[in-house]
Amino acid sequence: MPDSLAATQQAVKRSRETWFGKIAKLFNQVRVENEVWDELEELLIAADVGVATTQKLIENVKQRVRTEKITEPAQVRSALEEGMVSLLTVESAAAAVSNSVGLYAILVVGVNGSGKTTSIAKLAYNLKNEGKKVILAAADTFRAAAIDQLKRWGERIGVEVVAHQPGGDPGAVVYDAIQAAQNRGAQVVIIDTAGRLHTKFNLMEELKKVKRVVSKHELPQEVLLVIDATTGQNGLAQARHFTEAVGVNEIFLAKLDGTARGGIVLSICDELKIPIKYIGIGEQLGDVAPFDANTFVTAVFRN
Repeated sequence: MPDSLAATQQAVKRSRETWFGKIAKLFNQVRVENEVWDELEELLIAADVGVATTQKLIENVKQRVRTEKITEPAQVRSALEEGMVSLLTVESAAAAVSNSVGLYAILVVGVNGSGKTTSIAKLAYNLKNEGKKVILAAADTFRAAAIDQLKRWGERIGVEVVAHQPGGDPGAVVYDAIQAAQNRGAQVVIIDTAGRLHTKFNLMEELKKVKRVVSKHELPQEVLLVIDATTGQNGLAQARHFTEAVGVNEIFLAKLDGTARGGIVLSICDELKIPIKYIGIGEQLGDVAPFDANTFVTAVFRN
């Protein structure tokens, strides 16, 4: 994967040049007046930080200012940045999975159009470059186009794709993919899943079935939710539904480079208490970077 700081700086370039750039300029003055807090609140909300998270962040900073008797604007800005890092630092319930010995599964969920399949391709490409053998499971059997798209990505990056006919049982695809991964000595099986089903099916119930198939094989597994950063607060609602159904424990924030409202990362971590593991930083296969709280805050405020 690319250098984390440089990649993150590129991903948040639009956010830095707009809302967060304006926030930084608030502290380029002799003292912090009451109006600064009001303007800070407006800018954070405009950056998609969300009302609840914005209020929590500002109150925490104000508390530090009072307790530590901070008067210098530069120190207030440092307190703000440290407060952001604190909100973004969420412990992962699946942190040990990718370091486990033997085969593990990544169950990738998300609504259609979020960039899910492309994000899977990026993950597979980067894992392969790290020397891992990867198998892809085309378990979104409800869309022939989804199966074809995953097959094309597999051919492009040289990764095997296990697929059945459109309309088949997603659980059967996952079962066969795990068997293939075990037989071929693979380290990772990445499972694409449906993001929307025909009305006679229940999406979340289908996803639960797929997860049960993985669990029966007793494989360590990550449940990775792909969120389109450009959808802003709508992405939070999606995340809640998927988390309730299948226990999402990590997030891939796709298309971060496509929005000027990068503050969504703060809402996600604060309100969902789910860590962001990866960020999408462009359209190429290598355009993915691990997310780091300190790196993000540094990148969003500094060139």
